[in-house]
Amino acid sequence: MQDLRIAIVGLGWVAGAHIEAFKTVDGVRIAAVCSRRNPSVESVQAQYDLEDVKVYSDFQALLADPEIDVVSICTANQLHPEQAIAAIKAGKHVYLEKPIALTMDDAQRIHQTWKAGNVQVCVGFECRFSQQMTLLKSVIDKGLIGELHYGEVDYYHGIGPWYGQFPWSCRKDGGGSAWLSGGCLDLDALLLAMNSPVEEVTCYAGKSRAECFKEYEFPPCSVSILKFRDGKIGKVTSSVDCIQPYYFHFQFLGSKGSILDNKFYSSELPGMNKEKWTTLETILLDSGDVVDHPYQPQFQAFIDSIRQQTPMPLTGFEEAYQTHRVIFAAEKSLECARPVKMSEIPD
Repeated sequence: MQDLRIAIVGLGWVAGAHIEAFKTVDGVRIAAVCSRRNPSVESVQAQYDLEDVKVYSDFQALLADPEIDVVSICTANQLHPEQAIAAIKAGKHVYLEKPIALTMDDAQRIHQTWKAGNVQVCVGFECRFSQQMTLLKSVIDKGLIGELHYGEVDYYHGIGPWYGQFPWSCRKDGGGSAWLSGGCLDLDALLLAMNSPVEEVTCYAGKSRAECFKEYEFPPCSVSILKFRDGKIGKVTSSVDCIQPYYFHFQFLGSKGSILDNKFYSSELPGMNKEKWTTLETILLDSGDVVDHPYQPQFQAFIDSIRQQTPMPLTGFEEAYQTHRVIFAAEKSLECARPVKMSEIPD
């Protein structure tokens, strides 16, 4: 079978990580890039070590190219909805970076277009493919900590003027919110682990008084309490105004044990010491640099799903859309200062 031909849309920080990861994926080759900066073919080939690559500055012209099978959208957040909708309508398979949209209306429009189309759409919740999340989910699914009743996943990533994307990510029309700009990763991880529909969301927010974070147009620290349909409760924090090392925190409590980050205790395993944690040796989600994110296994699964005409595992569009519904429920809770039922959010 011929390799799929992919185009990378946008040539910023994230796009560089996409290019390097797709180089290692079987069954696909990078056939084009698209950037409004209109770089030369020679500069793109030299910077990214690519051969036989087309360079577009016009997104619609790219979509009209019959030799492009897949587009990977790595542009600014506010561009995601229109570009994703146009690509789906053009019959291209789509990898869409998170967030899929900055409003529920736009997310719903993408969802409706995808359901009416006949293409695969994968979303940038690549942390579901991380070794740490894979291992923690295996411990939970094998019943080693029993039946879950509580879970928390927190995202601490101080994003200030020292980050290249800060001038736009601090804006309401750029980053959107603490959840949309980064915290969607921890919320998505919690939903994967808890494996139950969310019934109600309550959100609170605050803001650091540190001078370096003054440009934020939205509260850069948010906490949400989630009530699940089966009685579980969960807590997620997204702080992009913290002054500390990057930290992706996990805590799960079950009827037979607990998980704390990469440690656990289980009464199901005779001989374990309840006074001490046992370490689960794995590669941790301990870096905010996209170069360190687990794109490769996710991209391979995406390309395989297209070639085999099977559903995308873990990060297909439907799963990502449901995560975004919970995000917008949290934002409505913050705006209205009350708990929000998921039935209030468009399906």
